[in-house]
Amino acid sequence: MTERSPMLPAERSRSTALASAFVRGAIAAGLGLGSLSVLVMVLWISSPYPDSGPGEALHAATGLWLLAHGAELIRTDTLSGNPAPVATVPLLLVVLPVWLVHRAARDSAEPEEGSAVRHSAVGAFFAVTAGYLLVALAAAAYARGGGLPAERTSLAFPLTAVVAGAAGAGVWAACGRPLGPLMVWAPLRLQEAVARSRFRSGTQTVLRSAAAGVAVLLGGGALVVAVALLWHGGAARESYLALSGHRADRVAVLLLALALVPNAAMWGAAYGLGPGFALGTDATATPLAFAGHPALPDFPLLAAVPSPGPGTAANWAAVAVPVAAGLAVARFTARGAAPDDGVREEAWGPRDTAFAAVLGAVGCGAGAAVLAAASGGPMGTGALAEFGPVWWLVGSAALVWTAVIGVPVALLLRFWRLREHPWGWRRDPAERADGETKERADGKEDRADGKENRADGKGEGEATGRSGGEGEAEARLPDSEPYEFLSADPWHEDGARKARWASLRKSSGGLMADFPAVPGGDSPPVKSGGTPAGRVPDAQGHPEPGRGTAS
Repeated sequence: MTERSPMLPAERSRSTALASAFVRGAIAAGLGLGSLSVLVMVLWISSPYPDSGPGEALHAATGLWLLAHGAELIRTDTLSGNPAPVATVPLLLVVLPVWLVHRAARDSAEPEEGSAVRHSAVGAFFAVTAGYLLVALAAAAYARGGGLPAERTSLAFPLTAVVAGAAGAGVWAACGRPLGPLMVWAPLRLQEAVARSRFRSGTQTVLRSAAAGVAVLLGGGALVVAVALLWHGGAARESYLALSGHRADRVAVLLLALALVPNAAMWGAAYGLGPGFALGTDATATPLAFAGHPALPDFPLLAAVPSPGPGTAANWAAVAVPVAAGLAVARFTARGAAPDDGVREEAWGPRDTAFAAVLGAVGCGAGAAVLAAASGGPMGTGALAEFGPVWWLVGSAALVWTAVIGVPVALLLRFWRLREHPWGWRRDPAERADGETKERADGKEDRADGKENRADGKGEGEATGRSGGEGEAEARLPDSEPYEFLSADPWHEDGARKARWASLRKSSGGLMADFPAVPGGDSPPVKSGGTPAGRVPDAQGHPEPGRGTAS
């Protein structure tokens, strides 16, 4: 239904493509909402004593789907009767909606099979975003009749920003991830720098080092949380059993805990970076100390929170997480500054290496700040109004840690990779070219020796089974000179011309006429073969003037 027909005019085809992109966006939203609704309904059906009917379960599923986009929910059924905000987003739930929007935008912007025409990237972006947001607005209107309605301002930000960002990334991926459209308003000098291959390789190195730093922070934070859960295993088990009395309840609590694992990993990274995380308005957990009166809800993951009081050596060991992140930034920067397959003249200078390491640290700090902001949020009013890490503190700490460690280590690694080895692991361009030439010459000599050996063996074997003369002749074949093509000069000799002329006269059946020796002159005497005496025919059978034969 959405394929582009070659019989349609350009205007109709463009409208069809936009309509198809709009439908793709609406379908992507429907798939995400439907998947989460099916999961919630299965848990509701399997629950032996549900608190509400299927309508309320659908309202809860719709609220969770909006929460997965960053929308802030309002919990109305509180003990005090006052509405309480819920803004802590389970980061694992964000993966499915973002991937669906990204795929819909990418498929809408890609050219169709068998056609080199690419749809408008801007049109595909707006059409997919509009289709998705239309379903999101309908879902928000439906959720207002339940116990978890969405706060209206959060629908504009961050829900719309998340959808637009995922759609924009999909369209950019469909266009081949170009940097040109992003630099339209940049100064001319910056545009010229972007066009250079050195700039592109440096940009890739910075992005890789920043991504590696963020990945190491998350991995290290997850390891910190896992160790803390094992250390407080008894408390975590008691919390899990207290919240789940039946099998369906245990599955629901387990799924919610799994959805919050990325949040816990970011909290562990923030703890290792130093700023820690807030457990209410009056308590903050850092490696140095855990002071204040925490407002902890009963949940298994929160059992990993350290005990109140000053930090010990076990708490200080979490500092290894940012150290590992700084080393990761340094390693990826050094690999870009001095690649293994490069030469000394192609390596970056110390200034460029340090600058790339600083940019990688900035990217790592920005990524950590975004994840810290998404992993926390208020869980209620009063003491629960602050819950999770403070994004700007976490981002600044990540920047400082990775820059302080990454810059000097990157310079040391660059020096180590460019050092002189006794076995010539890294050579200058001239030595490298001479070595490659010598290797190619040695390879040719080895192949020639192999051919001679095979030929000698073949000649000796055949000479043994045959007569002595034949064997010696075949044994000498391999030693003969290469075949040389004959020259084309015999084609123009008089004897060859006579033979061709005679053959043509014979095949013509007497239809070929005589030609005078000189244009306008008398015809020379004709021999029995019909060819004028003293004249040699050319390639077309005509006697060539000026070329004669001895009578």
